[in-house]
Amino acid sequence: MATSESGRVAIVTGAGRGIGKAMALGLIDNGISVMASDIDADVLSELQAETKTNRLATIGADVTTDDGAQKIVDATRARFGRLDILVNNAGVSPNTLRAKGAALPAHFWEVTPAEFRRTMEVNVLGAFMMSCAALPAMRDQAWGRIINVTTSLDSMWRKGMLPYGGSKAANEAHCAIMAEELAGTGITVNILVPGGPVNTRLVGNSFTDAERLKLIQPDIMVTPLLWLVSEATNAITGKRFIAAFWDKSLAPNDAAEKCSAPIAWQQLGRQAIFPGGKAF
Repeated sequence: MATSESGRVAIVTGAGRGIGKAMALGLIDNGISVMASDIDADVLSELQAETKTNRLATIGADVTTDDGAQKIVDATRARFGRLDILVNNAGVSPNTLRAKGAALPAHFWEVTPAEFRRTMEVNVLGAFMMSCAALPAMRDQAWGRIINVTTSLDSMWRKGMLPYGGSKAANEAHCAIMAEELAGTGITVNILVPGGPVNTRLVGNSFTDAERLKLIQPDIMVTPLLWLVSEATNAITGKRFIAAFWDKSLAPNDAAEKCSAPIAWQQLGRQAIFPGGKAF
C-alpha cells in the first residue's frame, strides 16, 4: 500500500556531492527519509555533519559490485522499515576518472580500457543492479518510483563524449524496457536530466570559475523530482523530463508536460520488421 509522501523512504545514489546531494536534501526538506549512498565515505560524513535530521542515513558502497546494491537496499529497509523511491544518480565521466588537471581524451581511441569499463560499470551496471535490488520491496507494496539521471540527448552522440554518452544512452534504453515490463504494477520508471552542463565535478576543468557560475546549478533537479515522487505521477512512466525546461509559473502537471518526451526516442516509432508483423 502507498503511504503519505511525508512517510516515504528514498535511496539516492551518488548523494555525497552535486546533483545527488541536492536531490537528497530536497527530498528530506519535503518530509521524505533518505538513505544517501556514495562510494566516498568522506563526503557522506560531511553531508551528515551538515544535515542534522533523523530522516537522513548514509552508507558507503560501490553500486557496481555483486553485493553493493543489495547492501544499500538492506540497510535502507533496516533503518527506515520500507523503500518507496530509488534515484539512480551515481555516475562517472572522464573528468572524474582521470587525475585532476590531466588531459582528457579528445577522441574515442584515446579512452583507456579501464576508463571505458568503469564508466559502463557505474553508469549502466550500477543503475541496473540498484533497480533489481529495490524491486522486491516496491512490488510488495505495489507502489514505487525508479528515477534515473541520464544526460542531454546531444551528449549521447556528440564527439568527445565516448564512453560517457553511450553509457547514458544505454541506461535510458534500459529504463524504457523496465517501464514497459513494470506497467500496471504501481511502479513507475522515468528519466530526469538537468538539460545541459551542471556545476559539479563531472565537468572538470572544462569551464572557468566565472563560467561555472553560469552553468545549470544542481538544485534545478529538486522541483521536478518532488513532482515525480508524488501521487500525481501514479500513471506517468516511460518518460524523460528536462529540469531546465520546468516552468515554475505553470501548474506542476502542465510544467511536466512542457518539459517531457518519451524515454529513449520512442517517438521515432517501432521500426523492426517481424514475420507476419508480429513482435515476439
